[in-house]
Amino acid sequence: MKLSMGRKLCFGVGGLGKDLCYAMISTYLTIYLTDTIGLAPLFVGNLFLVARVWDAVNDPIMGFIVDNTRTRWGKFRPWILIGTLINAVILVLLFRGPQLEGFALYAYYSVMYILWGMTYTVMDIPYWSMLPSMSSTKEERDSMSVIPRIFASSAWLLVGAFGLAMIDYLGKGDEAKGYANTAVVVAVIFVSTLLVTVIFSRDRSSMEAATSKKGERTSLKYAIHVITGNDQLKVYIGVVLAYNLVVQLAGGMALYYFKYVTMNEDLFPYFTTAASLAEMGALFLFPFFSRFMSKKSVFAIASFTPAIGLLGLLLAGEVAPSNIPLIIICGLFYKFGSGLTLGATTVMLADVIDYGEVKLGTRNESIVASFQTLLVKTASAVAGWLIGVGLTIFGYVENVPQTAETIFGMRILMGVVPSVITVLAFVIYVGGYKLDGSLLESVASQLRAKRAADAE
Repeated sequence: MKLSMGRKLCFGVGGLGKDLCYAMISTYLTIYLTDTIGLAPLFVGNLFLVARVWDAVNDPIMGFIVDNTRTRWGKFRPWILIGTLINAVILVLLFRGPQLEGFALYAYYSVMYILWGMTYTVMDIPYWSMLPSMSSTKEERDSMSVIPRIFASSAWLLVGAFGLAMIDYLGKGDEAKGYANTAVVVAVIFVSTLLVTVIFSRDRSSMEAATSKKGERTSLKYAIHVITGNDQLKVYIGVVLAYNLVVQLAGGMALYYFKYVTMNEDLFPYFTTAASLAEMGALFLFPFFSRFMSKKSVFAIASFTPAIGLLGLLLAGEVAPSNIPLIIICGLFYKFGSGLTLGATTVMLADVIDYGEVKLGTRNESIVASFQTLLVKTASAVAGWLIGVGLTIFGYVENVPQTAETIFGMRILMGVVPSVITVLAFVIYVGGYKLDGSLLESVASQLRAKRAADAE
């Protein structure tokens, strides 16, 4: 059944709330913990990395649980609701500094951050698992895949453009209070938008429940087979990990860069606003690009433009560090490629799930989709670890002018390392991804035949 635009929008609006939550964490948590709370950068980096070691176990298990869920509301929506409500509470607690000191303070943020990652998984895996279960044709999938991404990019735009201003306004001179109140606002929007998704979105698992069709449950042993037996899933993992390392590392360093390297924190919103607008524009254009260009060509543009933007920003920092038009142009290049990558990898996820169904005989959306959540959080952890360790090595001291060595290290972390990684993403894609042309048509044809046989 063809999806209406209203259904697509009801699903997509959830991306606004959940990415407001994630953008709040990704953009501000590191600098909040180091500069506002006073935790050591090395500890913060190590905390992010340790939390992701646990997620390497936790996220696939959550995918396994979702795939084995059978309710009258389907297998995705109940977990989206549960995860959203709990994660919103944890978000508020993360930015509401407790009256603790020493070991107790470090222990509090360790527990809260690990709980945040776990509960975000409960919501995020079923959310993205729903998309291929709602769309049934390539054209519908290409058009639908950009809608939640556009909402998500809008979230990053809002956090980048207005986050600092909101923190300042709601704090009235008290930075810690500003962060706490902003987290409450984000949590309310988070819950409200995901409620729209839960109430008004339906997928095949809901329809199967309504007609009393029961799918076979997935054993843990077979779940491991699903992961190891899908060669295109391995390529997808490499590409998405590299992409997220780029945006998480550059995004996590951006506020440090403008605060300490350019010595003008007010430039941060210009860069992030331009970047987010470019990402949204690229998402709007993605269906057009994919219609008239090969997947490889689209991905080449997606991979190389971020490097141009980030290296351009470093050059601008040398010749004209406060040139706003130049900073805006660099932001546009940086996230235009990011927008195309988001569209391409969302379609990749759905294609990889279809390919796995044809190759392995069963459709395991949530197990495969769990890797997207795991990879996003893994990249965030590795980026946070690199930032924490890098700042420590280069002699960072919070809230004071930095040495030439520290500024040099910040430039490397902000521009050079992400640029190398984005080129690596293209190498991985070209070397391994093959779901295009005749193979993709063959997969679609086999699935149509399977659906027809199941309906008889």
